[in-house]
Amino acid sequence: MKRILLIGIGRWGANHLRVLKSMPIELFVADRYEQRLSSADIPESHRSSDARSLFPSIDAAVVVTPAQAHFEICRELLGMGKDVFVEKPITLVSSEAKKLTELAEKSGSILQVGHIFRFDPASLWLRDVIAEGRFGQLKMLRARFSGFKRPRPDTGVTFADSLHFIDLFNFLIGAPPRRVNGVLRDFLGRGMDDESLIVLEYNQGNNSPIFATVEAGYHAPGKFREVVIVGTDSSAVCDYNVAQYKIKTFENRHVADSDAIKAEEGAVHQLEFPPEEPLRAELAAFIDSIEKRTPSPVDGWAGFHAIRVVEAALQSARTGVWVEIAK
Repeated sequence: MKRILLIGIGRWGANHLRVLKSMPIELFVADRYEQRLSSADIPESHRSSDARSLFPSIDAAVVVTPAQAHFEICRELLGMGKDVFVEKPITLVSSEAKKLTELAEKSGSILQVGHIFRFDPASLWLRDVIAEGRFGQLKMLRARFSGFKRPRPDTGVTFADSLHFIDLFNFLIGAPPRRVNGVLRDFLGRGMDDESLIVLEYNQGNNSPIFATVEAGYHAPGKFREVVIVGTDSSAVCDYNVAQYKIKTFENRHVADSDAIKAEEGAVHQLEFPPEEPLRAELAAFIDSIEKRTPSPVDGWAGFHAIRVVEAALQSARTGVWVEIAK
């Protein structure tokens, strides 16, 4: 049975705690707030306000701390040969993400990044259907991750929320974009963006690039977690707020009609997916990787590529021009 340390049991860390307590592991917990520890229902011998004091006792760690702390904690753990699951963003700087990934490879440790949308059954279906060409040639992808809520205190909304669908698009297409354009705003005056609109241009293996947009923000009423895939043969809308019936497909096409273009609406299909908690799926995948010593399904390079896109978006927002992603 693997000995796993959960570092951080705040808002999102509490969900990790709930899931990990139900898994076949020996769980240790660390958090700087004693009140959180005492209410975690973990034996006193397996909890501490000093995470490093527990490092010698564990095989692996799940890091759910503020993003600014990710690099130092993960570097220390990987340097000790420990396996690490780190919540997104892997780091706030791509050069640090690269260092962690290379350190994991050098030490033979498993490094997994918490890009949770990859583990939703709907995302897996979309990836497979795109790979099979059932949408035809992709025209565009659109995503919206927004709604009125409390801003995350350690990062802007591009790092906090846009990153989810940036990584998802990288996953669906199978590669990062070639260039990025970003418009960011700081309406709350925190010195961090709280509204973000990013345009990504992906190669498609021909002269017709795929354009994708990712919109995120803290101001609009409601709660939106939606992805739209548009192809020449069919399209799909995926609503991640829905438990089972997440995806609708539309067999809509534009066809030539004399000197005009006619819009033909085709069949609509509602798809059902098994109700599965993506957090449970990704933590199960991490435990499986560390037990079998198999590669993580979301390694450090995935985190690195996502951070490079965010950095490009931030640079574009400052300069007002497209930013190329270096190969």
